[in-house]
Amino acid sequence: FGLAAALGCALIWWKAERAAAPRLERAQLVELTGRVESVHSLAAENLVRLVVAPADRGLAERIRVNVEEEDVVPGLDSGATVRLRAWLMPPAPMAAPGGYDFARAAWFQRIGATGRALDVELVEPASTTDWRARVSGWRERLAAHVRERLRGGAEGGIAAALATGDQHGIPEAHAEAMRRSGLAHLLSVSGLHLTAVVGAVMLLTLKLLALSPALALRHRLILIAAGAGALAGIAYTLLTGAEVPTVRACIAALLVLAGIALGREALTLRLVAVGALIVLLLWPESLPGPSFQMSFAAITAIVALHEHPRVQALLSRRDEGGLARVGRFLLGLVLTGLAVELALIPIALFHFHKAGLYGAAANVVAIPLTTFVIMPLEALALLFDLVGLGAPFWWLAAQALSFLVGLAHAAAHAPGAVALLPPMPRRGFPLMV
Repeated sequence: FGLAAALGCALIWWKAERAAAPRLERAQLVELTGRVESVHSLAAENLVRLVVAPADRGLAERIRVNVEEEDVVPGLDSGATVRLRAWLMPPAPMAAPGGYDFARAAWFQRIGATGRALDVELVEPASTTDWRARVSGWRERLAAHVRERLRGGAEGGIAAALATGDQHGIPEAHAEAMRRSGLAHLLSVSGLHLTAVVGAVMLLTLKLLALSPALALRHRLILIAAGAGALAGIAYTLLTGAEVPTVRACIAALLVLAGIALGREALTLRLVAVGALIVLLLWPESLPGPSFQMSFAAITAIVALHEHPRVQALLSRRDEGGLARVGRFLLGLVLTGLAVELALIPIALFHFHKAGLYGAAANVVAIPLTTFVIMPLEALALLFDLVGLGAPFWWLAAQALSFLVGLAHAAAHAPGAVALLPPMPRRGFPLMV
């Protein structure tokens, strides 16, 4: 344990030094030329957010600027070269003790300045040979298409977030309702969404290949289905921007698929430990952040609960009527939701000083709704859009999304929906964990 802790400290020290980059010392007006690394539409605020790598790296390795929608020029895509005049300032530190420290996050992202662009001029369009720029362009066009088909609003913003990971189109009032109701995790592409994509591809591949007796008798179809699921998971991770939570979920999914291919029981606490080890080796700076802590606390609670012999005996399949099977499935959802909420409340209180009290009940409805209704409808709508027949599926998806938004507002505004606490002493957090 001592050796592992020493290696961890050395790793994060090396990573912090390696991430060091020039940072703006004071607010100033700057004119610069640089390459656009990412473009996000903040539809709810009528802004577009750019991350730009300046040609003059002495100013900063990367800068993040917001552009008014009316100032956006055609061809402003990832990989384009732009000239802009902007009011920049150093990355903001935490506003209050214990609050979110953007300056720390910016350090590891090598963002040395943030601000607002006053003028933007396209110098050179994006190269068609840069695969990152092409993937980013596909993601932006897909998000815009989804929002257009659902006519914007909360439904369009949430649908775009599920498809591409772009949460910037969700109006703030609805995003706050999702946070207060404990449903905000549905907006961030992570384990839930990746599992749905990988599981759907595996199931379809397995069922389609099993239609051929020759294939079914001569080959291990589960291996082929696992390979197809792995490719789908990697493609979905790249399409949604390969953010750290999504990459973490992809690593976990690949470990599960490897376990299935080896004939081993995949969902165990050993899997959680191996996944955490890989993530901490690659991104040691994620350890003190709420994203790492909440995702691994949730999966640990789920696996520990379902590994318990009494829970396994209670929820295992048996010869019984359909109503009893549905009831046992719902009981499993309720128990899982309660276990996850109990595991996450201390972390939420420590980082955000508040926690939703109706999250377990809301998630019992919202998670199956998102996994088995909204995401399949959205996938079918996009598929049938290729032949111009996606409108019925978009209408159904809009109804399901409206119900999800209504559920979030109902849970968020119920009496005593959110527990608020002042910042807790740091020594209290490990004791609660």
